Amino acid sequence: MQDESQSSQPAPATEPVEPRSARLRRHGHRTYLYAWAFTLVALLVVVIALAVANTGQVQLSWVVGTSHASLVWIIVVAAVLGWLLGIVTSVVFRLRTRRRRGSEPHPPSS
Repeated sequence: MQDESQSSQPAPATEPVEPRSARLRRHGHRTYLYAWAFTLVALLVVVIALAVANTGQVQLSWVVGTSHASLVWIIVVAAVLGWLLGIVTSVVFRLRTRRRRGSEPHPPSS
């Protein structure tokens, strides 16, 4: 049993023609994505090359003593710590600088 509310309309014989500007914009976005992918791969290769080149042990001087660690791990820990501190700083500044909900702006004092 077929629902009578659905009328069977014939499918168009041809697809609608895409304007040239829309096609160029679509292909431009594809080129942009390829550039990002290439840049990401290149940065990954550089990071791996730096990690391989810096596997030697170095001495860390602390306030209360010294220790030895691989330079790669020092760089990785410093990068992750800096990234996390950047996120926390961003959240703190956003919370302190955004307008409070429901608060009316103060009238100018005369």
